[in-house]
Amino acid sequence: MKYAWIDAQRADYPLPDLCEALSVSVSGYRAWRRGGSPDTKRLSTAQAVALIKAIHAEFKGAYGSRRMHRELQGRGHRIGLERVERLMREHGIRARHKRRYKATTDSSHALPVAENLLARNFTPEAPNRVWTGDITYIATDEGWLYLAVVLDLFNREVVGWSLKPRMTADIVTDALTMAWFRSKPTPGVMFHSDRGSQYASHAMRCKLNEFGMTASMSRKGNCWDNAPTESFFNSLKNERVHGARYATRQQASADVFQYIEGFYNRRRRHSTLGYCSPQEFLQSWISKQQAQQPKAA
Repeated sequence: MKYAWIDAQRADYPLPDLCEALSVSVSGYRAWRRGGSPDTKRLSTAQAVALIKAIHAEFKGAYGSRRMHRELQGRGHRIGLERVERLMREHGIRARHKRRYKATTDSSHALPVAENLLARNFTPEAPNRVWTGDITYIATDEGWLYLAVVLDLFNREVVGWSLKPRMTADIVTDALTMAWFRSKPTPGVMFHSDRGSQYASHAMRCKLNEFGMTASMSRKGNCWDNAPTESFFNSLKNERVHGARYATRQQASADVFQYIEGFYNRRRRHSTLGYCSPQEFLQSWISKQQAQQPKAA
């Protein structure tokens, strides 16, 4: 049982972090310790539907039943996954539909290509060990808008990004520079990307050298070698961009900014992270590291 596990770990970790890691409430745990029910009241059908609709609207249709279930539990409500699935189905509440998108990679060039050092090892043991990057496009009435991102694979957070009307080398160097200034990692970070001309460019190689980073590139035509970054773009497109019409590039930029900084990094529950958001996952890891430090005499 979740509460029993939390009880066993309390000597080593802060209670809020343990509850957050298992998507349960502190009040629920304390009620369990007192011998009562962890949850004060089971949601009625009307209450559950109203909450599900409110969360669906709040997150602009981003959540399917599993993330919706975790979100409800995280807010302290007592409800099962099967019930959430049934209520969403009966009331026509669905996550945004997925679409296919064309690739933006141009690997037909004579620029130097780095070895695939990452080799699909997508689970580094700490932050700022492995970053990944990629480029996608967004349609506006003014023309294409291109987005380059840098993800920290440890917690899948977007640590750097850049938006430009052209897909030139500076879009990836700007995204990497933003990530470096925000995170200030020690030298030795592996940066993995596809073989696109932007990532193989002289400007990008110079920027990686400047920051003390090691380049790694996917094998030719193999998008699975950079699957986490592709997954982020799928989330962005399916949960925000698909179905939207942007009159201007500025309007699209503002919406992308809100998705990344206001939702994805801070609030979006990520299945790979135990349904924590990227920043929640990182803060929980930091708290655990601090708790493991030797206490001063």
